Amino acid sequence: MTAAIQTQALTKYYGKSRGVIDLNFSVEEGETYGFIGPNGAGKSTTIRLFLSLLFPTSGKAEIFGHDIIREDKKIKQMVGFVPSEVHFYDHMKVKDLLEYSARFYKVSLNGHYKNLLEIFEIDLDKKFEELSMGNKKKVAVVQALLHQPRLLILDEPTSGLDPLMQNRFFKLISEENNKGTTVFFSSHILSEVEKLCHRVAIIKEGKIVREDDIAHIKSTQLSRVTIHLTSPGESISIKTAGVIEKREMLDGITFLFKGDTRQLLRDLSELPIGRIKIEEPDLEEVFMHYYEDKNGEDQS
Repeated sequence: MTAAIQTQALTKYYGKSRGVIDLNFSVEEGETYGFIGPNGAGKSTTIRLFLSLLFPTSGKAEIFGHDIIREDKKIKQMVGFVPSEVHFYDHMKVKDLLEYSARFYKVSLNGHYKNLLEIFEIDLDKKFEELSMGNKKKVAVVQALLHQPRLLILDEPTSGLDPLMQNRFFKLISEENNKGTTVFFSSHILSEVEKLCHRVAIIKEGKIVREDDIAHIKSTQLSRVTIHLTSPGESISIKTAGVIEKREMLDGITFLFKGDTRQLLRDLSELPIGRIKIEEPDLEEVFMHYYEDKNGEDQS
């Protein structure tokens, strides 16, 4: 099966400044793929390369087997894109934009289109200068899904949406993915990525530092350990190697742990423990672990 997205040493420099460096990853058709990192890590640069809004310094990428430079027109027919910041012509009406988009993609404004309008409560007669940021984002989502694309590229898609619309958005994206649409979801809101995506790549300073299933990243690398003591206020120390980000609580401590769990439990057995909980960390904790330097200081 042809991959939805395939990159090979994809690199972009802005003069001497780093954009992205040697990106090598593959997104399988039909999956929802998370692309996470803080602002400036290279997420938007990568997306702009996919859409031929930028040209690579070196390396290559393909969308459904089509080269992003030589075959960009074919790619644009298959892709829906929601940008992080939405800009339209101020004096243009919403219905005019969507009708223009339908002609561009050569699709009819059928039941799928009407369903999208209903979900996002779109007012077709409004001009864009009259719309809030959130309403502009809703129109961008409808426009991206209008032609039922094979690949949906989302760059911080929920910014500006209220909680109700965010829930509708996630439900809709899940439904589209279940129909076979591939989703490339770039975000720094990790709870969203964790809720929606099958696999995730963590990008740091323009380079991929980890790519894996979300469940595997969370389950094999770190544990969140919370200890409640029988005597609150008592000071204790953990001698086991692998304790990360220890925080004191009123009645105990909590920390991330990466190491031999059996040795940790042996060491803890000597402490005055009332309760102990060992669980998977959330994705945000895993993500921040990758953004710490050797001294535990944040580099983002």
